[in-house]
Parts: sequence; structure tokens; C-alpha cells
Amino acid sequence: MTRLIVAAGGGGDAVAAAMLDAALYGDADRAVIFTYAWDRLLIDPVPGPRGAHDFTGLEQLTASVWAVPAEARPIAPAGSTLPRLAAELPHTFALIDPYQGVEGVTRQLEELVRHLEPESIDLLDVGGDILARGDEPTLKSPLADALTLAACCQVDASIRLLVAGPGLDGELAPDDLSGMLGSLVHTFVAKDVEPISSVLDWHPSEATGMLAATARGVRGTCEVRDAGLPVLLTGEGPTVHEANIDAALSRNQLARAITATVTLADVETHSREICGYSEIDYERNKAAWLSKQAPPRLDPEAFLAQLNRFEAEARDRGVTHTTFRHITEALNFDGSQHAELRQLLIQCRPDQYDPPIWSIAAGTNRSAPQP
Repeated sequence: MTRLIVAAGGGGDAVAAAMLDAALYGDADRAVIFTYAWDRLLIDPVPGPRGAHDFTGLEQLTASVWAVPAEARPIAPAGSTLPRLAAELPHTFALIDPYQGVEGVTRQLEELVRHLEPESIDLLDVGGDILARGDEPTLKSPLADALTLAACCQVDASIRLLVAGPGLDGELAPDDLSGMLGSLVHTFVAKDVEPISSVLDWHPSEATGMLAATARGVRGTCEVRDAGLPVLLTGEGPTVHEANIDAALSRNQLARAITATVTLADVETHSREICGYSEIDYERNKAAWLSKQAPPRLDPEAFLAQLNRFEAEARDRGVTHTTFRHITEALNFDGSQHAELRQLLIQCRPDQYDPPIWSIAAGTNRSAPQP
């Protein structure tokens, strides 16, 4: 029998889905993970999610659902982590194509359910922003979660809503979520991270990275995103809770408003009206700004001097950890230098690296290694 997991926000939610499936079912038949191809600008320079038209080499599962195998490739200049996930993990990754709005995603999900006849269907969100109203000042990326929630609530099937790592996305505080979380389904521990450990070395997801870190016992305050949001790493971090999916829909104003949408543009319009913005607009504006910037030359000595200053200032703010994405953006580097930066940091400071979380060193400043 097949299990189906809908990764509510795509990206790191898909990685967390693979970790949860392995933790709960071990080496049993792996789940099909239904997910967006939506990587941030560090990986994909094209704003917004990718649809089936953005790939070559997809495998058709149903009339409107395509799987992303290891051989698939995004069409340049787009980028995607899904082919590499398919190469490194034993799951099938089916693509959520949002370009026909909630009606399109609902149709895709209904086809997938008929095709697979899954024994269980879970809608998984890391962090819990799927439970947001839509007007919270800390909310940054409600669109994908609202779209999948709205679609799941229209499908004639039993779907369980799961929230992993409450508060780890930095969008809703754990205290705001506590009253909406139901029974504890699982608490991740270090051994649960092992099946996805190779993925954590390169995948850009911060929330799932922190989920894995808390499962390994990391505690403290982690700065994330380009804005440097502080996220607390606590004992609640590695937990997975069930939440009431109908109550989530009743609370989520954006999900209710977009139920009848037939284009992604319609979804964005509602997001601007309800939330005050579309996160794809944010990506468009940032991509336009980045296109006019010349990336700084990567000089190891200069970079590590910058990093020393960054760490000193972070310690003054009470920060104990950060993510590779935040280091990259805080020091004004871009995605084209991603691999080179990572290699330099691993070479110079391996004791601070617990993929993908970086410990803010409490010791003395260090310089680049000599050739």
C-alpha cells in the first residue's frame, strides 16, 4: 500500500516529509511526496514556483500529475532541488503545479488519490504557518501553504494535517501555535536525521535544517533569512503534532478566499488583498535588485574578516547559531558563489558546521588557511 504526503510549502517540507516517512515506517515502501518545485533565489533565480512546463524529463503519473525523477532538469535559467532529491532519496516526488490555482491543484490531488489509492494521506507543514490567519506581522510566506490547504480540504478523502517543528520557520511564535496543536505524533531524534543527512549538506531549507538540528540536540537562538530573524531552538523543535484541518481552513483567511481560483495570478491577487503582499512580488523585486548587483569577489582573507565581524555582532545579539543561507545573504554573496563559499567555510571551520546549521564561535577570530 502507498502512502501520500503533501508537502504544504514545498522545498524543505518535502525533505521533512522524507524524514518523517522513514522515522515512522522504516524501510517499508516509501511514500509518494506531492510537492512544489519552489526554491528561493539562492537556488532558483526565477521568482515563484516552477510548473511542469519548466522541466524536461518528467514522468507522467496521471493526466495532470508528473513525477520529477533524478534525470529531470529545470529549463534554464530556472533551478530546482527536486531532481537531486530524487537522486538521493528513495521516494517518488510528484510535482504540485499551481498555475491553475486551487482548482488545478485539487484536480491533481484527486487524480493522484485515484491513481495511488493510498492507505494514508498527510499534509505536512514545517513551522506551522499553515495555521496563520493571514494578517500576522511576522508572516512572510503564506501563499503555498494556503493553496495546498484549500485544495486538500476540497478532496473527498481523509487527510491528516501535521505540523513539524512548531515555530521553526520564524513566521508564527510557538506560543501562538500551542493552542492549535493536537496530539503528539512523533518526536525526531538524531537517528531519524540519518536518512536525509546527505541532503542537509546542500539543501537550502532553513526550517527543515533547524528541525534536523533540534533532533540532534542543538539548542539556542538561530538567525535565519536575509532579515536575520531569530528563531529559538528548544525541546519543542523536533516534535510533530496533528492539527485539525477544518479548524485550520476556518482560521486561514487566504485559504478560504482562494478556493475557486483557476490561476496562480488569482491566488496572488487575494494574497495582496488579505495579507498585504504576495511573496512572489517580493521575489520579483529582489531578483530585479540582484540582477543589477555585481557579486563581490570571493577573497578568503577578506571574507573571513567579514565573518569574524558578523559573528562578533551576532554574539552581542545573543545568537548562538545561524544558517548557511543567512551567512551568504548577510555578507552580500549570491547563489552563483554558493558552492565556493560552503567549501571555504567547511575547510576553515569544520568544527562549527553541523549541516546545515553553523555554530557562532565563542572563541577567537580565525584567518584563512595558508596554501
